[in-house]
Amino acid sequence: MGYSVDLRERIVEAVLERRLSIREAADTFRVGHATVERYLRRFRESGELTPCRPPGRPSRVDEEQLGALKKQLEAHNELTLMEHCELWEEDTGIRLSYVTMHRLSKRLGISRKKRPSQPVSKTL
Repeated sequence: MGYSVDLRERIVEAVLERRLSIREAADTFRVGHATVERYLRRFRESGELTPCRPPGRPSRVDEEQLGALKKQLEAHNELTLMEHCELWEEDTGIRLSYVTMHRLSKRLGISRKKRPSQPVSKTL
């Protein structure tokens, strides 16, 4: 997790307005000197200090579709994850892997219970 925007602004202000060196600002605010350099470079290039969007591929399922997926998972809770993948592809045309379906169901708070392979035996 990155530092707050308020701290970033105070660091940049200390270097640009109070004329602290990068090393002095890093020591004063207890951050690394590379962090101070990065904030200064970003501020000079874009004028922004808000954290960058985290790297990675965008999700194949947007927020609206996530709601539809939750309804599908709840409505057909007897299906396996692979069957949910197939049903999702039929409904939306978007192919999801088993792993993606598992991660999305976990994010939605829907657990997959395994059925017992045999009926529970009666104890006497």
